Amino acid sequence: MKQLTQLLSLIGFLFITTAFSQRDPEIFSKFESKFYDVEGYKINVEVKGSGDPIFFLPGGPGNSHDYMQANFGQYYKTNTVVFFDFLGRGKSDDAKDKLEYSVENDVALIEKLRVLLNFDKISIVGHSYGTVPAQAYAIKYPDLVDKLLLISGFHGGEMWQANCDSYNHYAKTHFPEKWKQVDSLRALGYVSSEEPLKSLYASIPTKYVYYHNTSIKSNEPAEPYRKWADDVYTTIIGRDGDFYVSGSMINQDYRQQLKNVTAKTLIVAGRYDGVSTPEFNFQYKTFMPQAQFVMFEQSGHNPYLEEPEKFYALFDQFFDIK
Repeated sequence: MKQLTQLLSLIGFLFITTAFSQRDPEIFSKFESKFYDVEGYKINVEVKGSGDPIFFLPGGPGNSHDYMQANFGQYYKTNTVVFFDFLGRGKSDDAKDKLEYSVENDVALIEKLRVLLNFDKISIVGHSYGTVPAQAYAIKYPDLVDKLLLISGFHGGEMWQANCDSYNHYAKTHFPEKWKQVDSLRALGYVSSEEPLKSLYASIPTKYVYYHNTSIKSNEPAEPYRKWADDVYTTIIGRDGDFYVSGSMINQDYRQQLKNVTAKTLIVAGRYDGVSTPEFNFQYKTFMPQAQFVMFEQSGHNPYLEEPEKFYALFDQFFDIK
């Protein structure tokens, strides 16, 4: 949901101080950008540590890598951690043609970086949209993925659409005065990426949709960076993506293939998640029975922020971190 993500970016979406990042408030300064040339584009990659490699894939689509680094950067002490900005996001170059923004090209970039960094196998941690290319990669390259962690994810475009419908029902029933204005603009033909509908939709309070605990404090890099790439979102999800998903996303459907994923898999969901709702997350138990599934009972879309002790204990156990 683009406008919701933009709004939360403005108030520090996801760059949260957990018990772990509090131990190292300078986590961002410990990483250095290196730009790799990938088919004529400069891609920002930040690698640190030694040991088994873990790729961290951020949400959006449109977010930079920074919030994942804020919350998982400390694992350079035990593993080789890889944070990067997909094409058109963060510090990476923009595409010459917006149609280059797609789930398929995001998957291709993961593989190109694996080869460039000379890793035989990788583990992947995806959050929100980041779970989409993570699953697609694990399905396409089963022998190259060691472990797969999906946090508040989506198993395809149909699930993304269903969650948009769920959120819009929430917005309509909880904020009827604003929704009346939304309906009026949509009756005039406005789509969610157009003003004034774009700003109106973004003004609907989202704190109980993304967070169960609304007192979380923010933490983000001091240096300027691009938090959000709107054109990436509208290309991958669709120009009216907050209501009708299209673009590359609508063609994704992993439900029949998830049972064949060979990587050790952990799926994490939040009981109060209004973006990736429990109703659809529980479907992973059917589509991917070999995976471990854990519901975080006091979390919204970001369990690693709202229940950090439980989350990181689970993370450490899953990745055999002592």
